[in-house]
Amino acid sequence: MRIRGSAVTAALESVALTVWVGGMWTVGYLVAPVLFISLPDPMTAGLIAGRLFWITGYLGLGCGVFLLAAALVRQGLHSLRHWRGQALLVMVAITLVGQFILLPAMQRLKTLAHDRLVAGTPLAREFGHLHVVTSVLFLVCSLLGLALVTGGLRPCTRD
Repeated sequence: MRIRGSAVTAALESVALTVWVGGMWTVGYLVAPVLFISLPDPMTAGLIAGRLFWITGYLGLGCGVFLLAAALVRQGLHSLRHWRGQALLVMVAITLVGQFILLPAMQRLKTLAHDRLVAGTPLAREFGHLHVVTSVLFLVCSLLGLALVTGGLRPCTRD
C-alpha cells in the first residue's frame, strides 16, 4: 500500500495541531487549576504551572511554525487570506509574545521578589497585571486552536 506525500503531510498537520491545542487545553484548563486546588502552597503551584506553560509554549511554537510552513508550502501566501491561516498566524504571534516577553517579565518580577510576591506590593500588582494579559492571550489562543480543531486545518472545496 502506497501512501501519498500529501496524505502524510495532512496526518502530520493533524497530529501537530492536536498536540499543540491539546497541550494548551490540558495544561491551562485542567492541570494548572488542579495544582492550585491540590497543593497547599500557591507559590509552589505557581512555579510548577509556570514551568508547564513554558514547556507548552515551546511545544506550541514548534507545532505552529510547522503548521504555518505546511500551509505556505501548500498554498503560498494565499493560505493567509483564509481564516485558518490567519488563526495560525495569530496563535504563533501570541505564543511568541508569551514566551519571549510576558513569561520572562513575570519571571523577572518573581526573581526580584525572591519568589515570594506579597499581595499589595508594587511587584505583586505588576505581576497581577501581566498575569491577566497572559491569561487573556492564552484564552484567545486556545479558542482559536479549538476553532481550527473543529473547523479543520484545510479548507473545504467550498471555502
